Formats: sequence, structure tokens, C-alpha cells
Amino acid sequence: MHNIIVQDDDVFRALADASRRELLDRLHKTNGQTLNELCEGLGMTRQAVAKHLGILQRGNLVATRRQGRSKLHYINPVPINEIAERWIGKFEQPRLRALAELKRMLEGEDYE
Repeated sequence: MHNIIVQDDDVFRALADASRRELLDRLHKTNGQTLNELCEGLGMTRQAVAKHLGILQRGNLVATRRQGRSKLHYINPVPINEIAERWIGKFEQPRLRALAELKRMLEGEDYE
């Protein structure tokens, strides 16, 4: 359980910064970009972008792969999905269940 909390902390820490969320948005749009490609139009130094990518990697939100001399960055959506299921899903489930029941009642469907 402690390991899950540490992993969640890394993910939340990575997602807390708008610049890192922008990097994730860029990778979502075009996965497999180099550091230079990710730097284009951001108004940050290459070192700042590399630092943000390192934090995203610690949160397991970005993975890299070497292709020749290039290092490509890929988004890993799994940690975000795990947090959504664990945190958001459990709070939304009762509301969704109530809406489904209301829909059945209003449509006159039999339910048990």
C-alpha cells in the first residue's frame, strides 16, 4: 500500500505543474517526440524542458526510447487512468448509479 501512495505522489507532483501538463498534451497530440521537438514554441530553455520531462518520467507518465541518436519521448496514460479509477471513479459511481436509476424510472422501465 505504501508503494502505491508513493507512486500516486509522484504522479500528482508531475501533474501539478502547467508546463508538464502542456508537455503531456503535446505528447498526446504527437507521441514519440525528441527533446528539441518538445521545446519548440514553449518559451522555456532546453534544460527546463528536460527537467520537467525527468519529473514526468519519475511519475511514470513519460517513457523514452532510443532510436539511433535520438531519444524519443512517449506518453504513458496508465498512471492517470489508475488515479482516475481509484480516486475519481469511486466518487462518481454513486452519482452515476442514481442517474441510471432516475432514467429507468422516468422511462417507465421495470427495475428491481
